[in-house]
Amino acid sequence: MKLYKNLFVLIIGVFLLSGCEGYLSKDPIGLLTPDQVDMQPTTTTVQYAVSSSYQLLSSTLNIIGEWGWNDGTVTRGDFILQDIASDDVQKKWNPDGDQAWMDEFNNFSFIASNGGFNGQWAYNYEGISRVNTAIDYLTDEEMMAKLNFNKTEQNRLLGEVYFLRAFYYFDLVTNFGGVPLLLKPLTSFNEAYEVAVRATADGVWAQIDKDLNDARSLLPDAKYSHQQEKWRVPKGAVIALQAKVALFNERWQDVITFVEELENSGYYNLNDNYFDSFDVNKQFQEQEVIFCYDHESAQTPRKGNGLCALLGWGFVAPEASFIAAFEDNDPRLLYTVDVESRNINKILGTLDGEFKGDDDAPSSRVYIRYADVLLWKAEALLKTGKLQAAIGIINRVRQRARNSMAA
Repeated sequence: MKLYKNLFVLIIGVFLLSGCEGYLSKDPIGLLTPDQVDMQPTTTTVQYAVSSSYQLLSSTLNIIGEWGWNDGTVTRGDFILQDIASDDVQKKWNPDGDQAWMDEFNNFSFIASNGGFNGQWAYNYEGISRVNTAIDYLTDEEMMAKLNFNKTEQNRLLGEVYFLRAFYYFDLVTNFGGVPLLLKPLTSFNEAYEVAVRATADGVWAQIDKDLNDARSLLPDAKYSHQQEKWRVPKGAVIALQAKVALFNERWQDVITFVEELENSGYYNLNDNYFDSFDVNKQFQEQEVIFCYDHESAQTPRKGNGLCALLGWGFVAPEASFIAAFEDNDPRLLYTVDVESRNINKILGTLDGEFKGDDDAPSSRVYIRYADVLLWKAEALLKTGKLQAAIGIINRVRQRARNSMAA
C-alpha cells in the first residue's frame, strides 16, 4: 500500500510539474517575442500595429486568453468596475452564484485579488504595449524612409496612437492612481523589471497631457481623420479627452475652453433623437458621437460586440433605483433598457433585441458623446460661479431627451 501511495504522489508531482512548465513558458503580456523583435517591418506591419492598438477598447470576447472569467479577461470590464460598482447596474436580472466576483463590486466587498482589477489592468497594458510598438515604428525616420512611408499618413497614425496611449493611461490613473509609465516596447524580463516602477499619479497625468498635445498637433482638422475608415481617432476626440482630463483635475477654465473649441468646430451637435447615438443603423451618420469603438461582425480577427452575448446569458441588469430615477415622460428609459424584454438597448444598438445573445454583434461601444462634453462644461461653469449658463446647458440636454420620441 505504501508503494502505491508513493507512486501516486510521484505521478501527481510529474503532472503538476509539466503543467507549471507549460504555464511558465507562455509569453507574458506586453513583451515582444523574439520573432517580433527580429522581424523587418513592412508598411502593412506598421499599419496593422496601429489598428491592432484599438482592439483593447472593444467588447470582443477572449482577446486576452480563453474564457478567463476569474481573471476578468473575457471582455473589457469597464461595465464591472464602473457600472456594476455604481448604483445603476447589477450583475444579472436574476442574481445567482455565477461569477460571484462581480457581485463583490456591486456590494463593495472586493479585495485586491478580485479578477476585475486584473482584467482592467491587463487590457490597458496590452493596449499600451501595442501602442508603444506602433510609436516605435512611426518615430523611426530611417525605417519610414526605407519603407517610403507617406508622411501625411505617418503623422495621422502617430496622432492616433498617442491618443490611444493617453486613453489607456487615463483609465489606469482614474482606477489605480499612480501606475508604471511604460513608453517603449519591452523585449525582456530584465528590461520590464527596470522600467516597471510605479509613477506618481501626477506623473501619469503629465504624460497623458503630453500625449494628447502631440496627438492634437498631428491629426487633421476634420470631423473624421480618415474619410473611409471613420472609426479612427479624430482631432475632436483628442480635444474631448483633454476636456475630460481637465475635468478630473478640476481645471475648470480649461474644461470650458476645450468644450468651446468643440462647439465652435461645427462638427458636432445633439441628435434630435437620443437613441441615434447608439443605433447600429446610424453609425457615423449622426452628429453626436465623438469617439467610439466600431464593432463589426464576420471579421478576421473577430471585431464583434461580445457583450451582447453576455446579455443573452442574463448579465447586465439595471438596479431598481436606476429605473426609478427617470421621470415618467423621459423616453431615455426605453431607449436605454427594455425592462419587460430584459434588453439593454444601448448595448444592443437596437430596440427589438435583435443582437441579444450574439457574440459577434455589430453595435458600437460609444465612449464620448457631444452631450457628455456639454455636461462637463456645465459642471465647470457651475464650479466657476456661472449658474445660469450651466442651467441653460442642462436644460438643453433635458429638452432634447423629452423631444426624442417625436424625432
